[in-house]
Amino acid sequence: MTYQETLEYLYKSTPVFEHVGASAYKEGLYNTQALDAFFGHPHQAYKTIHIAGTNGKGSCSHSLAAILQADGYKVGLYTSPHIIDFKERIRINGKCVEESFVIDFVENYRSFFEPLHPSFFELTTAMAFKYFADNQVDIAVIEVGLGGRLDCTNIITPILSVITNISLDHTQFLGTTLAQIAEEKAGIIKPGRPVVIGESCDETISVFLKHAKLNHSQIIFAEDMTEKMVVSSSENITGGRHYILKDGVCFDGDLSGDYQEKNMNTVLVAARELHNMNLIRKEDSIRMGVSNVIGLTGLLGRWQCLSKQPYVVCDTGHNSGGWNYLAKQIARQAKNKRIVFGMVDDKDLDEVMSMLPVDAIYYWTQPSTHRAFPVEKIEQCGKRYGLSGQVFHNVITAYHHALKDASLDDFIFVGGSSYVVADLLSELNRK
Repeated sequence: MTYQETLEYLYKSTPVFEHVGASAYKEGLYNTQALDAFFGHPHQAYKTIHIAGTNGKGSCSHSLAAILQADGYKVGLYTSPHIIDFKERIRINGKCVEESFVIDFVENYRSFFEPLHPSFFELTTAMAFKYFADNQVDIAVIEVGLGGRLDCTNIITPILSVITNISLDHTQFLGTTLAQIAEEKAGIIKPGRPVVIGESCDETISVFLKHAKLNHSQIIFAEDMTEKMVVSSSENITGGRHYILKDGVCFDGDLSGDYQEKNMNTVLVAARELHNMNLIRKEDSIRMGVSNVIGLTGLLGRWQCLSKQPYVVCDTGHNSGGWNYLAKQIARQAKNKRIVFGMVDDKDLDEVMSMLPVDAIYYWTQPSTHRAFPVEKIEQCGKRYGLSGQVFHNVITAYHHALKDASLDDFIFVGGSSYVVADLLSELNRK
């Protein structure tokens, strides 16, 4: 099979959450454990860091990987979903897995895994763990797919766990309260291994404390530390953010969104723990890593600037927790705001719509996934909140209309779902 034929096989023969939603979700670790045993428990061949959370886990995963790369390690990075190409999910020192490995994995082992009927994520997790072992990485940063307790990445025993934050998302799987969701995320806390909590609240803090106590794990609350790392941050005109730390140190980070200030605090506290373990060896590795996250890891879609005139940004923020930050950052932009917007059907459309600015011009659209809200529903919901715009049945057409309508000093935002951003960047990447 060719690489494209292999991907088609994977997408069609294994349930893909990004494509079909709930029917792809498998509760339990039986398949994962069977695959892991078949491949000889590859994740035991290297150290791991495990990262869960409702928002920010992708940015934090890439940032910690960049810091470790800057310190001289060979670093595996497993994240999801991908934006342009499947290979983005599995990287070593920023370089994507080879197409030949993906092809060979499927062709060589399909006779074993087909009778298991694994999900797409179960199979790709096994692929990633084997790839990292085959290539003898020193350490791998592993992002949780969904939840934590029953996520198929949760067979690892990491040297450090990180839970970025908790907000209401994937409630059909994880629970309808913050405490219930925190219970699922806290499942990545392992016996005797420290855990960093990026953000907590009254509903979640007791859950985290309980699980840390049960596991005899050191727990570090990043936002409540007396020596909280980040005091403030501000957007750089040239991109990224400028940070001021409590000890007076200033530095520039590579990632631009307002929400990155919280993420940065989590990353710095986690990095300090790695330094305390003597894993991070060079003082300058942290600054070097966070100032070049995109270059070192290939991260896409986090307040990503596509043009300066007009100022065009895309962002993968897709739920109310993310839009609490995005809405305020969009509101600060140019007087003429043009927003290309779509969402998928497991998100709270009304809650996000209620945050969108009424003074913007909208280009309603839908991403190319079966889970997309029909654009007509997006438009109807927008009208309930006083938002008006035109309807476009695909993202790239909506984007080109926004671009054609804009003057050089306008602001264009593309987002509402990671799949909207994926459609946009995939099309732009083809040109």
